[in-house]
Amino acid sequence: MMESPLFSIITITFQAEATLPATLQSVECQTFTDYEYLVVDGASTDGTVALARASRAVTSVTSEPDRGLYDAMNKGLRRAKGRYLIFLNAGDALHAPDTLQKIARSIEKNDPDIVYGETALVDAQRRFVAMRRLQAPEVLTVKSFRMGMLVCHQAFVVRRAIAPEYDLQYRYSADYDWCIRCMLAARTITNTHETLVDYLNEGVTTANRKASLRERYAIMCRYYGTLPTFVRHLWFAVRFAVARLTGRE
Repeated sequence: MMESPLFSIITITFQAEATLPATLQSVECQTFTDYEYLVVDGASTDGTVALARASRAVTSVTSEPDRGLYDAMNKGLRRAKGRYLIFLNAGDALHAPDTLQKIARSIEKNDPDIVYGETALVDAQRRFVAMRRLQAPEVLTVKSFRMGMLVCHQAFVVRRAIAPEYDLQYRYSADYDWCIRCMLAARTITNTHETLVDYLNEGVTTANRKASLRERYAIMCRYYGTLPTFVRHLWFAVRFAVARLTGRE
């Protein structure tokens, strides 16, 4: 492997014995191999660490207590040596064996600071459910995220040199804030026009979802202004109400 690989793939795990195998397998089968694969574990007590260490794709495994998901992501970011970062959660997977190859071609052609694509939702049996409801825009700019996180974090590939650390004041939505800050720092952003990630469609608890939405609202206000954000959310509420009344949810 080269001293500085093209990609640093980072997977954060905690008690992920059931979901990690699909993630590992999706990296193991890649036709493009100029990557390092870092697994950052939060001191799991199940078989997670053994699975990661047994994978031929994994470059390094660390397992120690952390202060949550985004603290672990910061650890992975600090250890990364690749030119581009790919965060791949346990349970999620690279969409196809040639996914890294397709991203690499976009990088070779355009030398962008950010590369992005679409996301497919899959169930626990890895069966296709649907494409992600929020679709990636044809042209992505920082203004795009005024309407929400239009690109899934796992399908958002960033040049390491411009990537900040995650802001730990956000417990549930630091990835949204991070993507916005990456776009603010980026000079060029490239759409691969490819499905890059299979996202495990697991339900989140109502409490966590509400907390996440509150954080996202605060982040929107921070970057896009309080009044414009409030007005947009009024429109979202009206649109949702009309959709319910007309049966077009």
